[in-house]
Amino acid sequence: MENAGVKRRGFFGKFLDYVERTGNKLPHPTTLFAILCGLIALTSLVLAYLNVNVQFDAINRSTGEIEKNQLITVKSLITVSGLQWILKSAIKNFTGFAPLGTVLVCGFGIGIAEFSGLITASLKKIVVSTPKQLLTATVVFAGIMSNIASDVGYVVIVPLGAIVFMSFKRHPLAGLAAAFAGVSGGFSANLLVGTLDPLLGGITQEATKIVANGMTISAAANWYFMAASTLVIAGIGTYVTDKIVEPRLGKYEGEMTSLEELTPVEKKGLKNAGISIVAFLLIIAATIVPENGILRSSTGGIMVSPFMDGLIVIMALSFAIPGIVYGKTVGTIKSDTDVAEMMAKQMRIMASYIAMTFTAAQFIAWFNYTNLATVLAVNGANFLKTTGFVGAPLFISFVIVSAFINLFMGSASAKWAILAPVFVPMFMTLGYTPEFTQLAYRIGDSTTNIISPLMTYFAMVVAFAQGYKKDMKIGTLISMMVPYSIAFLIGWTILLIVWMIFNLPIGPGIGMFM
Repeated sequence: MENAGVKRRGFFGKFLDYVERTGNKLPHPTTLFAILCGLIALTSLVLAYLNVNVQFDAINRSTGEIEKNQLITVKSLITVSGLQWILKSAIKNFTGFAPLGTVLVCGFGIGIAEFSGLITASLKKIVVSTPKQLLTATVVFAGIMSNIASDVGYVVIVPLGAIVFMSFKRHPLAGLAAAFAGVSGGFSANLLVGTLDPLLGGITQEATKIVANGMTISAAANWYFMAASTLVIAGIGTYVTDKIVEPRLGKYEGEMTSLEELTPVEKKGLKNAGISIVAFLLIIAATIVPENGILRSSTGGIMVSPFMDGLIVIMALSFAIPGIVYGKTVGTIKSDTDVAEMMAKQMRIMASYIAMTFTAAQFIAWFNYTNLATVLAVNGANFLKTTGFVGAPLFISFVIVSAFINLFMGSASAKWAILAPVFVPMFMTLGYTPEFTQLAYRIGDSTTNIISPLMTYFAMVVAFAQGYKKDMKIGTLISMMVPYSIAFLIGWTILLIVWMIFNLPIGPGIGMFM
């Protein structure tokens, strides 16, 4: 990112340069996570010796019941039992690391689609049909909307954002940043109700029982606000990409992908691939549309069902099937050996990510084992309770505290299981609906995802970025994403204040006040 001729001015530019330089002085991410593991072990030793603990009410995410007066004490890793746990859990931490399976399984399908030539041909079609002025907005918007399918956007939209930008002769890292900002920074926003809505709603509903029984929290409780947020976040993400991030990146020094006109055989391949994906989607629809569909839940629902559990495999097949059909049509696939080699080639590309994942998985597992994340979250909540703020200042503070805690505790549901029993009853006694408290939490929970190395997909995004900048380090990625994080936090909070001023409904039949 140190390109000659790129002139940087102003305090903010210097601040981003400082973030980049400081972050890039850190070692390779694989080594960095190993060092952080050591720091977690030493911190846990000191705090355990001091008997640091917290007492709080929380919701058991397995049973959905409120567990009162839980006492959590920091556990040291530097004990006989701690060292035994480190050795016994190392492989499980690695293989059970949530993004690993998602990335690799999706990678198989994407590899077939890419190396068969389907993605390149599709991009040629996109270049022809997409106005250049709408490119950035399209990428950010696609990232935001991808969260309807949970984490799929991380492994599909983020790398495709870079490829699409490069096909338009724009900096691929700007495309990656725009997509990452949409997928992760705008994780709670969507025009539709996503998988996160019923998950958080269930936790909120349990938290209401502390002060009132019989309340039901709808999965669409935040729908109106989040739908409006989609447009706001897409607009902010577009502006930040075009006016801040891409100018700062300067000229891309790597080889640009040159996309020529589609040949007749490529057009035929795209047509056949399109027919195959339509047929595949119709088959999937037949399993989820009927009330007795085999991929629906026993209660007939979709949001929590075998379909959602198997979504990653379905996404992989949605790339692999048209990729194979396209390859057979244009001649890039002649036998099953070619398909297997394409899958293996994609895994070779992912090798550095797999190595990085091992130490990243240990760090996150160690952090959770020691209870440091829980202690930090509870103390943050207690601090906010003592400030004495009311009204808009209180909610703004709540958003900021949630955003800060999110830097250290990635799971949205895990944080909410701890924070909801504190803040939902607290705000209910002040006259605010539990749905509105949940809404404010979601703003803070989303905006700092993109600058937290503890976010489970952060290492994967670094690996993707290294495909365009081999010496890409954590500092460079964070400095790229800081403008989005700040802009999203400010813009989303302003939208929250406007909603409060005009007392607008936040969902169907749901307002801000009790």
